[in-house]
Amino acid sequence: MLQLCALVVLGVALAVPGAHAAQRKPGPDKKQHAAAKRPAAKAAAVHRKVVSRSRPSRVAAASARAPVRMAAPRHSFAKLAGLHHLSDPLDLQSSVALVMDQDTHEVLLSKNDHAVLPIASLTKLMTGLIISQSGLSMDEPITITDEDIDTEKGSRSRLKVGTTLSRREMLHLALMSSENRAANALGRTYPGGLPVFVQQMNIKARLLGMTDTRYVEPTGLSSKNQSSARDLAVLVNVSHSDPVLREFSTSPGYEVAVGNRTLQYNNTNLLVKNPSWDIGLQKTGYISEAGRCLVMQTQISGRKLIMVFLDSTGKLSRIGDAVRVRNWLESLTGPHSQLSDVLPGKG
Repeated sequence: MLQLCALVVLGVALAVPGAHAAQRKPGPDKKQHAAAKRPAAKAAAVHRKVVSRSRPSRVAAASARAPVRMAAPRHSFAKLAGLHHLSDPLDLQSSVALVMDQDTHEVLLSKNDHAVLPIASLTKLMTGLIISQSGLSMDEPITITDEDIDTEKGSRSRLKVGTTLSRREMLHLALMSSENRAANALGRTYPGGLPVFVQQMNIKARLLGMTDTRYVEPTGLSSKNQSSARDLAVLVNVSHSDPVLREFSTSPGYEVAVGNRTLQYNNTNLLVKNPSWDIGLQKTGYISEAGRCLVMQTQISGRKLIMVFLDSTGKLSRIGDAVRVRNWLESLTGPHSQLSDVLPGKG
């Protein structure tokens, strides 16, 4: 109530900026001075009014040119739905989790695994699958254009407009370091353009039985790209059978030559550089609507596993959840590793 009253008072003050000034009566000398100024002030006001009608302001012109972006929500879709309140035996920091045996499809751990949520850059796994299976030349040059600039979230990229790389290089950067302009360029240069490419993404999802999944663009920047942990486990399983996706998504780092410069890119998943982990495929993702996400194919105690974590809160908590699952599985079958082996804290 106090905040509402404050807002009302502030609104009145803004609506009548001269109210306090009008209450102060000028002295006799000031009256004559003010009267002498009225004609000039009135003329200046008329001039400003005419100018404002004939010429748009700089702010208005700039606003017309700039892309309009909605403010990002403070909370993810999962948190708004209350999914983070569900507890689990491992005290995971992700609102959604699924751990499945890749060979037998036995579910070892599940938490809100049927919830349909934004998936951020996990989208790029499907983008990579479509490109890898398209039969298009991987050596064909692709040039970044204005169409590849992110107008959804305003994210930045080191691939400036005019940068030309091969389709192979673009795919490598999209999968390994989650390069948004590279991913968009891959879809844009697909035969038929982005509409056909997105259509192919959705057709592939239906063919794989991913009934909870919908794509609207190839990067994951849109919160309308949505799926469930169950569907994502299917995608990870299929993607793991593709040698290109396995290699590119698990590269620790990659260099590309851009003009006279060499750009060094690193993997967005810290675990690929850890020799104690055997990771066959992975992808990370983040937008505010999705929280921090991670999918992986890995081996633990000789068992092939698929892990899916959605809507993790902190920057390291999705990695921490993967380590917690590993510790739990190894405590059942073999040596028990410590969280401190990978993380400086709990995550």
